[in-house]
Amino acid sequence: MTANEVINEPRQISGELRLKILGLYNQANAGHIGCSLSCIDLMIAILFLNKSEEDTFILSKGHAAAALYACLNVLGEITDEDLATYYLDGTTLPAHPAPGQYKGIPFATGSLGHGLPIATGIAHAAKISDEESYSFALLSDGETNEGTTWEAAHYAIQNQLDNLFMFVDKNGLQGFGATDKVLGETASPEKWRAIGFETVEIDGHDILTIHQTITELKTHKNGLPKAIIAHTVKGKGVSYMENKLEWHYLPMNAELYQQAAQEVTERYLNELTNA
Repeated sequence: MTANEVINEPRQISGELRLKILGLYNQANAGHIGCSLSCIDLMIAILFLNKSEEDTFILSKGHAAAALYACLNVLGEITDEDLATYYLDGTTLPAHPAPGQYKGIPFATGSLGHGLPIATGIAHAAKISDEESYSFALLSDGETNEGTTWEAAHYAIQNQLDNLFMFVDKNGLQGFGATDKVLGETASPEKWRAIGFETVEIDGHDILTIHQTITELKTHKNGLPKAIIAHTVKGKGVSYMENKLEWHYLPMNAELYQQAAQEVTERYLNELTNA
């Protein structure tokens, strides 16, 4: 699928990737479904519309690996044969991303708090080498609780890394509760502005707005690292998963999978057919 096709039919690619994600979780009988559905539109905007060969993308919230695998499959980096081995013994596509096989997976992630430090180091290396490239990191809002996230943030500010883009998938839920109730609201735009990031809030499910935001921020050569706080819905697209903490963990049975696939088809793909 080309960038122009994504721009012309963003709901189609969003629906198709949601179905691919649901299929992966169904075949593996695995959890972390809601996490992938909340960030897939961000990944589409970054990977399909903005990331060049010179850029780096780090999925710091590695528990959403199925969303990354689905994107890399459509982009032609992961074959259908490899994708069919997701979560199986001996796979190159485990529950959390593992490096060594695919260019689109340069580092192991999933132990939260590592993605932004890695992306910050890559951004600084590009600055030192005078390379025109960008370093993208996608974090969960719960991950902004991590001390390493804040250390990396201050490092980025001190070194004026305006080629660093931090995306926060702000779905309001983390492992054991509402994010603002666990350690407080560490994903607030006010906090990130206060420490020195150029910060914007967006709808994390509006692919074209995300794309336009990234495109605009790339022109801001102001020495400020970028924070994109994306408001999302955990389990977006499947009614019984939306805003439900349990879908951070639960797998689907056959009946729930069929319902999920039907809802995504009706919400995203049938709407296009009937337009």
